[in-house]
This record gives sequence, structure tokens and C-alpha cells, in this order.
Amino acid sequence: MFDTMTSTKILGAVCGSLLVFLFAKWGAESLYHVGATGHGGGHGEEEIHAAYKIETEDAGGSSDEAEEETVDFATLLASADVGKGAKVFKKCAACHKLEAGENATGPYLYGVVGRAVASADGFGYSGALKAVAETWGADELNAFLTKPKSYAPGTSMSFNGLSKESDRANLIAYLDSLDD
Repeated sequence: MFDTMTSTKILGAVCGSLLVFLFAKWGAESLYHVGATGHGGGHGEEEIHAAYKIETEDAGGSSDEAEEETVDFATLLASADVGKGAKVFKKCAACHKLEAGENATGPYLYGVVGRAVASADGFGYSGALKAVAETWGADELNAFLTKPKSYAPGTSMSFNGLSKESDRANLIAYLDSLDD
């Protein structure tokens, strides 16, 4: 049933397919480099220039926009959305529980805003976390949630952090709302 001729056909089909993909890759690279650099080969031989330059206003117009973008965290926290914070908490729910005294991989987060750092009963904290602050205020949680490994070097928390300041504010408002 499976003779030499059949295996030769299968091997030929595999080699032919690989050859087709190789030529397609070569053709796509040639088209891409011609379109991006204006010539058919050589990486970085010529500098790429814009076809046209868009003139913008002086720095005076953009500084107003920059001031609007940098909002004080306290102001952001005051206008935080608890419902959106509940959605952001789903990232935390893999390791943390919201019920008081119910630890998981991480400590429980019920009443964490205003609570002393490393004070959840029954959870073994790393020494690095104990040294960062006295209590978990909004500013401390904001700094910690930005990038936990940077805020508390040596912490065993493997979460990368929340890059959006609005997500952090919403999450902190949500956690604060749980214990009234």
C-alpha cells in the first residue's frame, strides 16, 4: 500500500511546497524593500525621506495639549469609574480574592486601601514589599500598580503592571468602594 513511488510523490510534494513558499518570501521581500527604500536591495544603504513634510504650529500650541494630558492623579481618582475598575480587577482576580481573610496566590484585597502594607492575616509576604511603605494609600497603590517589580524590587508578585493611569485610578476606586 505504501510503496516507493508513493513516498517519492509525498517527498516531492513537500519539497515543491517549500520551494513555492521560498519564492513567495523572496518576491515579497523584494517588493517590500523596493517600496520602502526605493531600490531593490541592501538594508540601510539609503536614508528614507518623507515624500512631503507636514508643517505644524510652534511649540506654544502643543504645550496646552500637554498640560491637559498630564492630569493630577488625585483628580483622576476623584472622577474614577468604579464599574470600569471592576472590569480591570479581572486581571487581578487570577491571584487575589476580594473576601476578607481569603488569601489565594496573593493576599486578599478587601479593605486594601488604607490598610497597613503586608498586613493580610495568614499571608507570607516578601521582605521587599514590607519595606516600601507603611500603608496602602492611593498614591502608594498607584506607584505599585504601575510596575510592581520597580516599586518593590524583589517582590514575588509577577504581574507586569497597569500602564494606563485611568485603569489604575478606576481599580483603586473599585477596591476602595468594597469596604465602604
